[in-house]
Amino acid sequence: MTITVVVVDDQAMVRQGIGALLGAQPDLQVIGEASNGVEAVREVARLHPDVVLMDVRMPELNGIEAAATILSAPSPTRPKVLMLTTFDVDDYVYEALRIGASGFMLKDAPAEELARAVRVVAAGDSLLAPSITKRFIADAIRRHTSLPRASSALAELTSREREVLELVAGGLSNGEIAGRLFVAEQTVKTHVSRVLAKLGLRDRAQAVVFAYEHGVVTPGD
Repeated sequence: MTITVVVVDDQAMVRQGIGALLGAQPDLQVIGEASNGVEAVREVARLHPDVVLMDVRMPELNGIEAAATILSAPSPTRPKVLMLTTFDVDDYVYEALRIGASGFMLKDAPAEELARAVRVVAAGDSLLAPSITKRFIADAIRRHTSLPRASSALAELTSREREVLELVAGGLSNGEIAGRLFVAEQTVKTHVSRVLAKLGLRDRAQAVVFAYEHGVVTPGD
């Protein structure tokens, strides 16, 4: 199955470079591009891609605002959004994760990592396994909030579900969690689905943010 992609960046060379990298993959197809957030919202509504690669800092409408608009669309037509960032500069990616973006990639990532990232989010997972992502989220949350917020929803989780949430927030994949807990990977998927449902979260990215914000894990864990 071919995964369709729209690339959004205000630099033409970046758009063309990413398009060439992804276009060389047999299962990926770049079907559109945009140079700012306004164009991105329009093109995504017109083309209905599977994945949107979204730059953060753009004129007219930035990537966070554009992602929020795109992710507010009805579920059947809502694509996955993967933010593009320079890491040290783009603190706003934290906000993107809160509104439902599936993760982020560094602009200078190798071609194979970018292609893998597109496949991961298209499959419905979040790009959270690399340790750099954990450090980024922890650092961003530390700057945005000084104390964890209480949540009555946490009381709805079983001890095993809370344990799974902690491991998800630690950046572990379903397979890694299964190995840690000595259970089947499908069992972990079931636990993750129940955690998301009970906490009213969209995906693993929001689960990680929730866990840090509510003290389930701390930046030092």
